[in-house]
Amino acid sequence: MNIAVLFGGISTERNVSLVGGKAVIDALRRKGHNVIPIDPAFGNDIERKAEALLTTDLDKNISKFNTIEELSVFNPRSYIECVNSDLFDDIDCAFIVLHGKYGEDGTIQSLLDLREIKYTGSNPKSSAIAMDKAMSKNIFVANRLLTPHWELLAREDADDDEVLKYIMKLFGKNIVVKPSDQGSTIGLSIIDDGYTDTFANAIKYAGNYSNNILIEKYIEGRELTVAIIDGEALPIVEIITEDGFYDYEHKYIKGKTNYICPDDIPNDIVDFTQSVATAAYNSLGCSCFGRVDFILDAEGQPYLLEVNTIPGFSTSSLVPKAAQEIGLDFDNLCEKLVSIALGNV
Repeated sequence: MNIAVLFGGISTERNVSLVGGKAVIDALRRKGHNVIPIDPAFGNDIERKAEALLTTDLDKNISKFNTIEELSVFNPRSYIECVNSDLFDDIDCAFIVLHGKYGEDGTIQSLLDLREIKYTGSNPKSSAIAMDKAMSKNIFVANRLLTPHWELLAREDADDDEVLKYIMKLFGKNIVVKPSDQGSTIGLSIIDDGYTDTFANAIKYAGNYSNNILIEKYIEGRELTVAIIDGEALPIVEIITEDGFYDYEHKYIKGKTNYICPDDIPNDIVDFTQSVATAAYNSLGCSCFGRVDFILDAEGQPYLLEVNTIPGFSTSSLVPKAAQEIGLDFDNLCEKLVSIALGNV
C-alpha cells in the first residue's frame, strides 16, 4: 500500500511532529508498506528534504518547541503546493502526524479532501472545533459534560486592570492561562499568587501564540488521559510529573514524567471517565482516533479538559502506551489506523 506520512509542518510543535512522523514511517515500513515521507513545510521540494530528515537525530531537538521567529522562514502556501504536487497521485492513504496550526486545525484535512485522499484522524470541521478549546468547551457544556469554568480574553486585555481584577475575583488566585488554539501546553501558565501583574504577564505570554486567551479555573488533582480508537475508549493513563505541572518540558524531556495505568481508581470512576471521554469525542464529531484529557479531583470527579484529534505519536506517546495495554503494539497500531481511515475495519 502507498502511504504518505505527513510530518514536520510549520507549527510550534514541528520538532514533536518530526519525531512522531519518523516513528510512524519506520513502523509502516516494517509492516511492508511503501511509505512516502512528506514535510509540507517544503512545498514542492518535499520528497528529497523529508527523506533527508530521517537520517538526522530528530530526538535532540524535541525538548524545545519551535519559536515564531524560527518558523517565519516557512510560507503557509507551501501546504497548497505540497498537496497539489504529483507525489500524491498514487497515494492510498495519508497518515497525518502534523500538530498545531495547519496540521491539527482542519487545514491539511481540507486540502486532502479536495484531492479525495483518505487520511487518518478527524474531518476538517471536527479538527477545527477540537483545536479551539473555548468552542469545544461550549459544546461540552451543551452536552452536560463537566469542564472547568472558563472565560475567553483577548491579548489586549492584559492591559485592562478592571478586566484583570474582575477575572481574579471570579476565579480566585489559582488560574490556568493558555492560548485557546495551541497544543503541547505551549504558552500555558498556572498562576497562584493573586497579583494582577502576574496575571497580565501570563496573558501576554499566551498572547504570543494566539489572540484568543483561555482563562480556566485551576482544578487540583490527578492528570488522566483516555485514548480512543475507532470509538472505543482504551485504558486510562495517569500522568505523574516529578515536580511542577505537565508543561512542554515535562512532556518531552525523558525522566521528567512517569506514565502509568493506575490500579487505585475505583472501577465505577474508571468506567464513568471513559464514558465521558467517548461522549466528548463524539460531541465534536471526531473519528478514527484521538485522546481526551482530564483532571480527577480529590472527590473522584473527572473534569474534562480537551480533546486532541492528532495527539503525540512517537513510540513513547500516550495513545501508543494505552494501546499497548490492550495488546496492540506500535507497528500494528499504525497499520490499524490506516485501515480505519480506509474503512477496512
